[in-house]
Amino acid sequence: MEKQRSISTLVFNAIATILLIGIFIMGTAQMVFTVRYFHAERQQALTDAVNLAVAQSMQLLLRTDTPDTVDELQLDGEIADQIEQRVELIGSSSSVVLTLLDTEGNVILCSNRSILVKGKAVPADCLAAMDTRDGYFAIGDLDGVLTDRYYTAGKAAYGRENQVVGYVIASSSAAGLASYMGDIFSSFILSAGLMLLLASILSIVITGRLTQPLRHIAEAARRFGSGDFSARAPADKSCEEISQLADTFNTMARNLEAADSSRSQFMGNIAHELRTPMTSIKGFVDGMIDGTIPPELYSHYLELVSQEAGRLTRLIQNMLDITKLEAGEYKADARQYDIWNTITGVVFAAEKRIEDGKVQIEGLAPDPVMVYADPDLVHQVLSNLVDNALKFTPEGGIIRFGVQKNGGRVIISVWNSGAGIAKEALPFVFDRFYKEDKSRGLNVRGSGLGLHICKVLVSLSGGKIWAESQEGEWCRFSFSLPAEAPGKKVRLGKGDGSAKK
Repeated sequence: MEKQRSISTLVFNAIATILLIGIFIMGTAQMVFTVRYFHAERQQALTDAVNLAVAQSMQLLLRTDTPDTVDELQLDGEIADQIEQRVELIGSSSSVVLTLLDTEGNVILCSNRSILVKGKAVPADCLAAMDTRDGYFAIGDLDGVLTDRYYTAGKAAYGRENQVVGYVIASSSAAGLASYMGDIFSSFILSAGLMLLLASILSIVITGRLTQPLRHIAEAARRFGSGDFSARAPADKSCEEISQLADTFNTMARNLEAADSSRSQFMGNIAHELRTPMTSIKGFVDGMIDGTIPPELYSHYLELVSQEAGRLTRLIQNMLDITKLEAGEYKADARQYDIWNTITGVVFAAEKRIEDGKVQIEGLAPDPVMVYADPDLVHQVLSNLVDNALKFTPEGGIIRFGVQKNGGRVIISVWNSGAGIAKEALPFVFDRFYKEDKSRGLNVRGSGLGLHICKVLVSLSGGKIWAESQEGEWCRFSFSLPAEAPGKKVRLGKGDGSAKK
């Protein structure tokens, strides 16, 4: 398993790598430019020394009583002494070594013969290069003529008839470049070391500030993972990304805490919902077995047992529906049909409960309104909403249905009189496991799953569901469905049906 590295190590490695790459690039560029500048400067200095030496030497020769032509440099007597003095003066003032050659490349005069190898003549190819417009320039030992590597520039000397009478070369040691480059390299090594030291200090300071809030978030996550759902990451506004991470973690923690609380409440509700009918069923059956309930009342109590068994069946079915829907196992089979067929079917199915509660039904309209949805899904949504309305509508109350077409959508609503829903509870009524007791009056039943199932089913049908309420007076649940299949042209106009008030 690969060893994990800390952020401090990663930041230091990144900074060090960037610095080293930058130093290497800058050092290479500076060395290249330095070498080029050094070469150009040496070439210019040596060429100037050669030109001056040629001019001075030829000036002395051409002013003497020599024949009209100078066939070759012949240094003797007073002229030789003067030329030698001028060559040495030019060489010392230019910090170069000047050497005069005859037409065969042999040394005639040198301001410092210690750099020459005795008996060696300059090669013909070098002499040929000197007999050009630009002259000769190179780094080396002139094919063994010089004792070491030198910058060397050379040029031919011409007589009165413009013929070559000799050559003048100027040499300067190349050791200076190596020494200079060594100094540059040493300075770069020192700079790199100082920069790396500064980088390490900066990385410690920077990563310390970066990792401190991360350590706080990690500690909060550890506590949260250990079961402390109240753990939160402290806000840190110094870094936008870390602040976003802390906010995201805290939002996740709040949601998980709320989900855990809802789940605990749900499990308590489920246990209560299961225990109540089971206790009733067991009590009735035990009463019939031990004779507490006389045979003539068996029919009545068996009907009560059937009702309680029905409650258990509905509760279990709701739980199965939730599991199936959230697993994505149900696929909607949408088609065009009249929504009033479903509404009237649900009302007729609840006819007995409506009559028992003396509930007045309003808003049933004869005009068809077409929707594009799965009839089975919409039937279950309306069944849950009507069941919910019947639970919380007082005796003699009203349940009102409304259908209104709005552009490409159809809005269906179920309104009931009664205690209504508290304003602070409205945002949570569709949450899974949510059951708000105080807002629904005394007639409190259910497991908190019905409205959540409605929300999932409506969403699966391509619509939205919402709740409105006036606490102590009324409550209305509304949901929207597509009026036509996707891709069809939507006919805009007045609603095909509306709720009767």
